Amino acid sequence: MSSRAQHRASRVSVLEAIRATGPASRVELAAATGLTQATISTTVRDLIADGLVEETGERTPTRGKPRTLLQLVSAARCAIGVQIGADAILVAVVDAVGAVIARTRLHGAREQDPRATVARIAEAIAELVLTAGLPRERIIGLGVVTPGLLDIGRGVILRSRSLGHWVGRDLRAEFGEPTGLDVITDNDATAAALGEFWGGELPGSRAHCTVYMGDSVGAGLLMQGTVYRGASANTGAIGSIAVRRGSGWRGSTVEDLATPRAVVERARAAIATGAETSAALSDDGDWYRDFQSISVAAVRGDDFSIGLIRESCEYLGDGVVTVANLLDLDSITLAGPAFTIAGTLYLRHLADRLASDAFAAERHPVQVRLSSQLADAAAVGAAALVLQRDLRPGVDHDRRR
Repeated sequence: MSSRAQHRASRVSVLEAIRATGPASRVELAAATGLTQATISTTVRDLIADGLVEETGERTPTRGKPRTLLQLVSAARCAIGVQIGADAILVAVVDAVGAVIARTRLHGAREQDPRATVARIAEAIAELVLTAGLPRERIIGLGVVTPGLLDIGRGVILRSRSLGHWVGRDLRAEFGEPTGLDVITDNDATAAALGEFWGGELPGSRAHCTVYMGDSVGAGLLMQGTVYRGASANTGAIGSIAVRRGSGWRGSTVEDLATPRAVVERARAAIATGAETSAALSDDGDWYRDFQSISVAAVRGDDFSIGLIRESCEYLGDGVVTVANLLDLDSITLAGPAFTIAGTLYLRHLADRLASDAFAAERHPVQVRLSSQLADAAAVGAAALVLQRDLRPGVDHDRRR
């Protein structure tokens, strides 16, 4: 390895150690990274000069003199993340330690021409940056994430059930021109998983999955803190897993049966045949609003709505248990707009399913939790993709073609 490459690797190791553990002394950084004290001193000096790290307070050990602590300068770098969904678009501005500075929610991209949608998003980004009072030079890039099959090397959606009219569009060029920012793209579930890791929400997890459910359902996978991408960066298609019930195949997938749209379709069919519920469904067929109404009714104890959510939990659980057993997961996070209201119901059901059906349950538990971001998780993760590329160059984000 060249001296330049060694220096870059040392910077990455130190930045990652500080980001993951919080304020740390030079001695602690040497222990965490395996670097020599001399290398730590040189690297830290350069990072302070670059404005990425600062000294903050002291810690007194059991023996010896107090040690000066180092932390990331949160405002040194900021990134913008955009999650494009058919029914909602989320935009978030995130600082170097993963904290959300500003965010906004826009109407989804289902019906509007993509060029008009891009213009709306670019305008929202400009307003957020202005409102937050951020100097332009601190914004290092824009992450754009979507559901579906992607070529992240070219920034192109290859297939999407909910955003079919976006297929073939060059997201990097279309967003780069109006924003003036360098753009990277990825899958929304993968971004949500990385956002959890970047924000320090996954301490000690060795095999993690973030299940992201909105218009569709996908899974972002992290192994030892690194995104697992597979051959083409299209891993985690949990929604494509076939669901089996009873004596034979149902002929449907997790996405066909577990998503909010599927729940609403079953609700409307049952109500049409006389089922009674306190959930008020819309006249215009807005399935997202209808699912929220069903979720509220379920949380309030409406038997019909509880049954619908429980059925969704069962189908989703089939996919989650399959992934947990295949990869020996020790941690699962639920994220996405589907969990914003009835998330605790999904959480309890999946925790019970994994406790009983996970192959390695006797060896170790599988921790299940709700994301601290929920609806914003993918947008925050999109920004984290940019931050990681800047602070950990060459790590995780695959630009393969």
